[in-house]
Amino acid sequence: MTPDLVFKSPYFLDFLGLSDTFSEKDLENSILRELERFILELGTDFSFVARQKRITVDAEDYYIDLLFYHRKLRRLVVIDLKLGKFKAADKGQVELYLRWLDKYDRQEGEEAPIGLFLCAGSSAGHVELLELEACSIRVAEYLTELPPREVLEHKLKTAVAIARERLAARGKGE
Repeated sequence: MTPDLVFKSPYFLDFLGLSDTFSEKDLENSILRELERFILELGTDFSFVARQKRITVDAEDYYIDLLFYHRKLRRLVVIDLKLGKFKAADKGQVELYLRWLDKYDRQEGEEAPIGLFLCAGSSAGHVELLELEACSIRVAEYLTELPPREVLEHKLKTAVAIARERLAARGKGE
């Protein structure tokens, strides 16, 4: 079991009933109100741990939006909610959370914590250049409304083409 097999993008959060204009707090409140459906959308083996978990570093308080535990990965999962696209500046905040959890909250037998940015938009270039996977951080999009069928079909065809290219590249490298 690897993080790449656990996390997907996008997550369809249309069941939250959010309108065009909402805040991160509205998003968080909606997720907690619909926690069971949110966990089912995340995938299997997730357990809810905390909301707005407070951590303190140098007498400064920080709050982790959502904290989950994944049984098969055997690690805590920090979920940081973003209304817009992922930005390079966001990385440091979640790295701080992950390191704090690793030092002060990690239990014996658990793997190091992992982070997930749940964003309204993608930032593939930023994600690639910042090498987030090496930092145990993933970025995924969420959608609060299902896109038109044509858009879904196009995204599916693109994903299949990318998967085929990767398989072909692996075959040439062996």
